[in-house]
Amino acid sequence: MKEISVSTTDPDAGLFYKDERERMFCYSYNTACDRNGFVLANVVSSGNIHDSVNFDKVFLKVKERFNGIKALSADAGYLTPHICRDIIVSGVRPVLPYKRPMTKKGFFRKHEYVYDEYYDVYICPNDKLLKYSTTDRNGYKIYKSNPEDCMKCPYLSKCTQSKDHQKIVTRHVWAAYQEESDHLRHTPENREIYALRSQTIERVFADLKEKHGMRYTNYRGKGRVTDEAMMVLACMNLKKMANWKWNRAA
Repeated sequence: MKEISVSTTDPDAGLFYKDERERMFCYSYNTACDRNGFVLANVVSSGNIHDSVNFDKVFLKVKERFNGIKALSADAGYLTPHICRDIIVSGVRPVLPYKRPMTKKGFFRKHEYVYDEYYDVYICPNDKLLKYSTTDRNGYKIYKSNPEDCMKCPYLSKCTQSKDHQKIVTRHVWAAYQEESDHLRHTPENREIYALRSQTIERVFADLKEKHGMRYTNYRGKGRVTDEAMMVLACMNLKKMANWKWNRAA
């Protein structure tokens, strides 16, 4: 069981928070644009829904309307095995950034446990094996160490706080797609494409907030907020098209 905070004035809005000081009921915009800054698709959701959950809806809209997508760039919030698989299977090049591991300070990071694909085991920093145990309902394969090895290990305090003296490492069944995305991250092509984000999608959100008053909304209900977002984004595309024609005519 878990507690969910609900707004009494707008139940469709979700509670969004970055830290203890910044909490608010709001909506989230998941938006896609091309390399010229024209908005291609948009999905509005409650503020408590993670960006990665809405990726499929946005990506599907873009694929249905436009052909020949060569690469897709997104921020670290979209770096999941599921999203990496969807992008690669669609024949699109993933351009995703590095995501800092959420490991406690003073403990080994996950990349320090080496995965052996042939034997399907993990090797810990003390050269002991973590063998496959089971796969959970979310698609994560679970690897467990031998407690007898861990009890004698000099690195136990940096490895796990388990009362059973057992280290557990998880690996998604689609982790290979995420590893391929991470491999492409180091290529010159990916670095060049990712650098365009500040001029494209980041500029779209900056203009939405600063020039079109979308830092806040005066409407209640997901339907009305969606209508407002689509109207403003359409206006932004029209303004950009008008500027393009003006510059060409000059």
